[in-house]
Order: sequence, then C-alpha cells, then structure tokens
Amino acid sequence: MATSSNYRVPANTIAADRETLLALQDMHDYQPVNPNHSVSTLIALEQALRQAEAAEVRAQQALASARDIAIAASWAYHNAIIGAKAQVIAQFGNDSLAIQAVGLKKRSDRKRVTRRTPAAPQGEN
Repeated sequence: MATSSNYRVPANTIAADRETLLALQDMHDYQPVNPNHSVSTLIALEQALRQAEAAEVRAQQALASARDIAIAASWAYHNAIIGAKAQVIAQFGNDSLAIQAVGLKKRSDRKRVTRRTPAAPQGEN
C-alpha cells in the first residue's frame, strides 16, 4: 500500500497496474480474501480512473478555450483603448489637459532634443 496519496501516480506505474489487471482477469481461480481486491472491484476502479482522466482532459480543453477567449477579449479591449486615446488627441489636441487625463504626455512636457557640441580634441597642447 502506498503511504502518501498527495501526488499523481506515474503513468508507467498506471500502465503496469493495467497490465496486472489484465493478468488477474486471466486467472480464473483468483479469489481474494479482501473484496476490495476482487477483479470486479478492480475493473470498476479502473473505469473510474479512465472517466476521471477523460474529465481532466475535457477540463484542460475548456481551460485552454477559456484562456483563448480571455486573451482575445483583452486584446480587443486594449486596441479599443488605444483607439480612444487617439480620438482624444484628435479631438482635444496633443497639448491639452485631456491628454494627461487619459495617461499620455502633453507635447509641451516632452523633453526637447538638444544638439551635442563636438568635444574638443584632447591631447593637443
């Protein structure tokens, strides 16, 4: 008996367990003392495992689908906000207070480009 059931049983162990069940089904004189270890109980448990695995796959597919829908919705929302910001610029101008209200920088607040003066050559004395 396993002492801890806090982690998933490895796939190769489950495959070996399924082979063991097939071997037990072929043993016609197998009569366990514990009814929890009978072939019919083991078959029922294996079917429950298959159903749980199928439900897990369906849930993973539903999660992936929901994730794709959420990503598409977030991009649609983000693109609409970008368009709204562009409309604010078009309607109020690029130096208005409305620009700041939507989180953009006013044109007058931007740093001006300055030309660099060439450095004097060093070492010429």
